[in-house]
Amino acid sequence: MDVWQESFELSVNLCKQLRENRNYGLRDQIQRSAISIPSNIAEGFERKSNKEFIQYLHIAQGSCAELRTQLMITKEAQLLEITDTGKLIEKTRKISAMLHKLIQTRKTKF
Repeated sequence: MDVWQESFELSVNLCKQLRENRNYGLRDQIQRSAISIPSNIAEGFERKSNKEFIQYLHIAQGSCAELRTQLMITKEAQLLEITDTGKLIEKTRKISAMLHKLIQTRKTKF
């Protein structure tokens, strides 16, 4: 799935960038929310029930919003050194839109 691939790449990118950061609390929170997105997509897909899959897609979408908020705070407060924070924020918007479209498709076709 494209949305899983996009969110996986975002997670790996953030984990690599934050690996050496010593702001442990914020770093860990950002990594957890980023990792939660592809993880919930995968878990929902493996459930084999459309209703459960949609539920997990909603959870992934919530994690995406959480990550976007954390990145926005980080950018405004200059709390972490993350390259291209604006592009990462935009990527979360793209992933969220992809999740929304997938949820709508699963609701109408299955």
